[in-house]
Amino acid sequence: MDLVAGVDLGATHTKFGLVNRDGKLLAYDSTPTDSSIGFEDFFCILSKKIKDLQISGNGELNILGIGVGAPAGNQSMGTIDSAANLNWPKSIPVAKLLEKYFELPVSVSNDANAAAIGELMFGLAKGKKNFLSVTLGTGLGCGIVLDGKIILGKEGHAGELGHVTAIPDGRLCTCGRKGCLETYASATGIVRTVLEYGENELKKSTLYPQRNNLDAKKITDEALKDDKLALKAFDDTGRYLGRKLADTVSFLNPELIVLSGGLTKSGELLRMPTEKYMNEHLLPTFKGSVELKLSEISNKKTAILGAAALLWMKLEKQGSASAKNFSNHKM
Repeated sequence: MDLVAGVDLGATHTKFGLVNRDGKLLAYDSTPTDSSIGFEDFFCILSKKIKDLQISGNGELNILGIGVGAPAGNQSMGTIDSAANLNWPKSIPVAKLLEKYFELPVSVSNDANAAAIGELMFGLAKGKKNFLSVTLGTGLGCGIVLDGKIILGKEGHAGELGHVTAIPDGRLCTCGRKGCLETYASATGIVRTVLEYGENELKKSTLYPQRNNLDAKKITDEALKDDKLALKAFDDTGRYLGRKLADTVSFLNPELIVLSGGLTKSGELLRMPTEKYMNEHLLPTFKGSVELKLSEISNKKTAILGAAALLWMKLEKQGSASAKNFSNHKM
């Protein structure tokens, strides 16, 4: 069976799987993204794990190539460039490293772009030509599709919504700047929001005993139990995100915004306040023109599917018989 390996390289975990031409994930695994070790060592470990997945198929799984979605992934150069949440050098030659280990074609893209392609090919954005895919994990990424084409920009880094300013001179971001949106609207951002409420407010919350080991899941769990502070944290997160999405709608005019990533496991706790504040701040001409939805394939590893889809497209352009007629989309 011909497959491609799709890799979603995140700041804390790297998820990967084997995907067929119809977008079905047939094997899956993950490994911590340990950027404290050299990047050569990390990609050596990752390559071995991908090969282990292939071996698990008892010789029936034939990998045709590797697609990688990564923060600050540069599609034109096959590199990761200055990723804020990875403690590696400025430019990592991902494609060259994996081509050395596999002797197969490799494509590299921004992880948010990979998620956008996953939604376009297999998710809510099927048939849509103008949409945004916003990923809310350790940080915040955004993939932009306009007129049916993924927008890359001059250096391949278009869509850095996570690093627009939410609060001037606000929280310190891993990029070195202050007030970036991802420091407020992300899995790590909502934790910072809760901890900034102060001791007096925290003591009134069921989150107080968990304050030294807090994460987005615990905040979600308590919000589902109607803890007022946890609910307030989601409302504040939705306010930060919704306002910036309203700004984004003003200059991109999408028909759909899809939210995915770990923080979206909170479901309507996040979506409803985000939609509320987005609609409140939309220009009148855009009101009612854009839908805000939670990804339906996020739990099915959207970015893995998208990274794999980009590689299938690359194989098609190269004339691979196995990839022929994979897609009519021109990215």
